[in-house]
Amino acid sequence: MLNRVVLVGRLTRDPELRYTPNGVAVANFTLAVNRTFSNQQGERDADFINCVVWRKPAENVANYLKKGSLAGVDGRIQTRSYDNNEGRRVFVTEIVADSVQFLEPRGASQGQGNDYFGGPPSGGNDFGNQQNPNQNRSSGGFNDDPFSNDGKPIDISDDDLPF
Repeated sequence: MLNRVVLVGRLTRDPELRYTPNGVAVANFTLAVNRTFSNQQGERDADFINCVVWRKPAENVANYLKKGSLAGVDGRIQTRSYDNNEGRRVFVTEIVADSVQFLEPRGASQGQGNDYFGGPPSGGNDFGNQQNPNQNRSSGGFNDDPFSNDGKPIDISDDDLPF
């Protein structure tokens, strides 16, 4: 059997941190995850997925993420039910996160029109990694091509390939 979920999305509200009677931290948050296709009006819909994370990762989520933060969640789907105050059975489906990754620098989503993947707004910089598209290639940015402007052929034998 396999029950594995990997999500990337933005928090729809600030995480809610609580503690169990035994002192175990638990944080709840909702992640808005864009669908890969557009609807009939040409707009992208999103799914709003409830997530829960426990212990130290819960405290980290509550301390460092806020509404609009881009996060990656790795976990499993869990279903449960309970009887509400009116005596009705309520079914809940949620993601129990094993890990939550913070996918952008602190405060990067505040006031910026980043797209779903956390890219910079048009004309902006990429979180300080690239200041000018015409800058010197030796800046060490992650998009630099180590073989560009070399002019020499790359000599790779079949023994060098990992497959």
